[in-house]
Amino acid sequence: MELPMKLYGLIGHPLGHSFSKQYFENKYGKDHPDFAFSNFDLENLDSLDETISENPHLQGFTVTHPYKNEIIGHLDFIDENAEKIGAVNVVKIDPDRKLHGFNTDYIGFQELLEEAIQDREIVKALILGTGGASKAVSFVLENKNIDFQFVTRNVRHENQKSYHELKNEGFHDNELIINATPLGMHPNVNECADVPYSTINSSNVLIDLIYNPGETLFLKKGATKGASTYNGLKMLHIQADAAWSIWNKQQQT
Repeated sequence: MELPMKLYGLIGHPLGHSFSKQYFENKYGKDHPDFAFSNFDLENLDSLDETISENPHLQGFTVTHPYKNEIIGHLDFIDENAEKIGAVNVVKIDPDRKLHGFNTDYIGFQELLEEAIQDREIVKALILGTGGASKAVSFVLENKNIDFQFVTRNVRHENQKSYHELKNEGFHDNELIINATPLGMHPNVNECADVPYSTINSSNVLIDLIYNPGETLFLKKGATKGASTYNGLKMLHIQADAAWSIWNKQQQT
């Protein structure tokens, strides 16, 4: 007897860079004959309800750039941590077709951060960008009592500084620098944040949440100055596994 299909997916725009479909299919597809995964490249979220109604087997989906903030307005329920973070990257669709929002980015970033800093003395962190991914990053840094500031083009809050200010000040010793922008993501691999790379040194740690390419121009420039560099592939895998657990744990209750 053929099992009813359980469809999962990824929602964002554009999705040509994403490894999510490949990862889920390789890790979970072979052991779950009812499993299927689709990319839903939506130019805006106006078509979200239609996409869900046209795919009645859809059990849940992950959310990527640029919808991690906007998706919240389409949810019926939101997890406590996701609400605190202010961004959602995982949605579970319950049997009543209600949408439950979660954040697993912070779980992935937490493990990536632990690998990156280990026993280093990090005195401060700078987060490039203020989008949905940056919110999960700041949530983890705050929980670890690491002082941080956002770097943004449009300063709106006191814990933010402009790229112009950063270029004038430069980076400092024992500073963690996290790229949470899409700059440098495939296919735009020759792009990077306009920051003072000349002031980076071997005491700095650079993390790029981008995983395709494996070494962005941001990381390359940091590595030439002796900094330790890490991409976002580990974060992708961990947050994806956490998403799978959310989808399937709730299906069993």
